[in-house]
Amino acid sequence: MLNFKRYQKNPGISLQERKWPGNEIKKAPIWCSVDLRDGNQALIEPMVVDEKIEFFQLLVKLGFREIEVGFPSASQIEFDFLRQLVDRKLIPDNVTVQVLVQCREHLLKRTFEALEGVKRAVVHIYNSTSTLQRDVVFHMNQEEIKQIAVEGAKMVKEYAKNFPGEIILEYSPESFTGTEVEYALEVCTAVQDIWQPTPENRMIMNLPATVEMNTPNVYADQIEWMSRNFKNRDSIILSVHPHNDRGTGVAIAELALLAGADRVEGTLFGNGERTGNVDILTLAYNMFSQGINPELDIENINDIIEAYERLCKMRVHERHPYAGKLVFTAFSGSHQDAINKGIKAMKERNSQIWAVPYLPIDPCDIGRQYEPIVRINSQSGKGGVAFIMETYFGYKLPKGMHKEFADVIQSLSEKQGEVSPDRIMSEFKNCYLDKKEPLHFRKCRIEDMSDRDEACNTNAFVIYTDAGVERSFEASGNGPIDAVQRGLQKELDIQIKILDYSEHALAGGANAQAAAYIQMLDIKTGKTTFGVGISSNITRASIRAIFSALNRLDLR
Repeated sequence: MLNFKRYQKNPGISLQERKWPGNEIKKAPIWCSVDLRDGNQALIEPMVVDEKIEFFQLLVKLGFREIEVGFPSASQIEFDFLRQLVDRKLIPDNVTVQVLVQCREHLLKRTFEALEGVKRAVVHIYNSTSTLQRDVVFHMNQEEIKQIAVEGAKMVKEYAKNFPGEIILEYSPESFTGTEVEYALEVCTAVQDIWQPTPENRMIMNLPATVEMNTPNVYADQIEWMSRNFKNRDSIILSVHPHNDRGTGVAIAELALLAGADRVEGTLFGNGERTGNVDILTLAYNMFSQGINPELDIENINDIIEAYERLCKMRVHERHPYAGKLVFTAFSGSHQDAINKGIKAMKERNSQIWAVPYLPIDPCDIGRQYEPIVRINSQSGKGGVAFIMETYFGYKLPKGMHKEFADVIQSLSEKQGEVSPDRIMSEFKNCYLDKKEPLHFRKCRIEDMSDRDEACNTNAFVIYTDAGVERSFEASGNGPIDAVQRGLQKELDIQIKILDYSEHALAGGANAQAAAYIQMLDIKTGKTTFGVGISSNITRASIRAIFSALNRLDLR
């Protein structure tokens, strides 16, 4: 049994009349990618300089305007990477690079050496403020921990005086989620007092969920409390840096935006320490799905996946939101049927608003394709098979035929697993289109006899083979189908009834073919089945469908 008594609930905070539950996300936040720092340090095989440059250029292409490029004082490769960006003039004028550094003199000195030549940079300082880390890591009291932050801000301000470019200060009380909010505010305010930001020159206060420690609503309460209590709030960009320890990184980021956050730090696909950072792409696509411009150029998810997997040497999971290979795939028959009906309804209504069950967005909008939306296995239903036949091959099966053909495919899938669209079409041909024995329709001549009795105004002369032997018959009826039915009943001494008939064009143009569907009843046994025929001539298609159904009934 799990020894749950070893753990205790992390406390929340008392927030009266919280506002965030009634708020809405109405615009994208300031995005900051930390793939090249937080993400890179979590890779089994960190990127080399050339790979980091390519990743940086990918982020620029995607529209990120703030990119944390690393910890240049921590290693030579980090330092060299930033220098290459500067020396090769790879930083666009509208992109701000961000560097991380601890509050230490020699590290700050090295950081500003790496930044030489950068026009605008965020210098991100941090120190851990949580009750646990104060106790077991630093063995310091609150005042001593606060002083680390204050001294760091002073040093950055001193270096910034002589820096020819623009420096924006970012401060993070690391492990904010485990810090008393009153104390976190005290430390942040002390840093703010040193930096003296203004509404024209704001500083970034970053409140990281370094470790997720509670339900998302608690983080939202913490963010709203801080946002309410910061002095000179208009001089502060309130940033969040969520991790995903409880699997709710996206949720806490979205609730933080409701609670007043202006900015989100995260990574592509959520790569990061432990269970990862918040997934910026999921956040952005979530906004997109609600009609909000995410302000990132993420129209082609496949290109992003290719670059990410190659550079990070990590796989995007098949069930990853929006990006996974299976996320626009429906195995359930009821899902498949609903998707089919939703797409049909949109076409019929000429709707410009996406509204399809089980598909929150149109896959085409992010560079995905419709082909993999429906896949057929033993769990699939009649709607899914019908969807495949119409979407891939243009056959609009009559509703009554859905189950008949789906049973054929389900029997096959129980033996072999998933059934591809091509295999489904192959079975359709075997079962219906190529069902030409023992009775094989060959030729016909149809004559309009409108001067005769209205009940029998069409004459049909049909040539067919029966087990390879050529035969023929002539009969009259109130149309070609009725005439052929009458003739076959007499010729073969059988009793049949046509219960349903439908037809449609398979394609446009002068050489278009038509598909005809006949549902036939064997009056003697009560058995029914469908037959299908295709031809450039609808009458021939209909007669072929009659012969197809006869052969399926196997009345001989």
